[in-house]
Parts: sequence; C-alpha cells; structure tokens
Amino acid sequence: MKLDSAPVAISAKDLPELKEDTTSQLTTVIPASHKKRDSAFVVFGTTFITIFLAEIGDKTQLSTLLMSAESHAPWVVFLGSGAALITTSLLGVLLGSWISSRLSPKTVEKSAGVMLLLISVMLFWDVLQG
Repeated sequence: MKLDSAPVAISAKDLPELKEDTTSQLTTVIPASHKKRDSAFVVFGTTFITIFLAEIGDKTQLSTLLMSAESHAPWVVFLGSGAALITTSLLGVLLGSWISSRLSPKTVEKSAGVMLLLISVMLFWDVLQG
C-alpha cells in the first residue's frame, strides 16, 4: 500500500490559472508532508498483525515451545522469550528510526528489496547445493 499520495479535489480558487469548470472534477496528488498521519491504532494494528503472522511457526516459536517443554517452567520461559522479543523489537525500532532520519524512504525501500532478494538467492543456492 502506497502512503505517500492521496487524490484531492481542487477548484479554480485553488489555482487561479484554471478557469472554473463545473462539468469536470479536477484532482491532484498532495505530498506526504501535507497528508494526515495514520492514527496510532491503525499503526499498532498493522504492526501487530504483520509481526504476529510472520512469527507463527518460525524457529523462535519452536525454540520457545521446546524450552518450555524441557524446563517445566512455562511462565519463566514466557517471560524470558517475551523480554528477548521486546528487546529485539526495540533495537529494530531504534535502528529504523535512525536510518529513516538519514535516508529517504525510497532508498530504504530499495535497499530492503535488494537485501531480501540477495537473501532469497542465497537460500535458493543453498537448496540447490544440498
């Protein structure tokens, strides 16, 4: 989903060089700096659903399951794994905030795409070799 633009209706009052035309509707794209930011609830919900779905069945969850079964102390394992996930998420947020203050969103997006493509190629190569 692209969040950097939104259509907005404008009239001849907004652009004096245009003549008033009541038969057509004129639209333009406003820059992201003028767009209302998403509510905290929307950002929280999107983040929660994305991370929740990404984490289901991954190696962290399987490791936590095995540690809980072996230790017979599921609440201690829960607290330890929760603290670890919070810490790694905090590092991700801090690093992401730092990167976003120094690079443009397009550069970050392209860099992430290149890194994911490189990781995919390396995993595919590993499967072919194995």
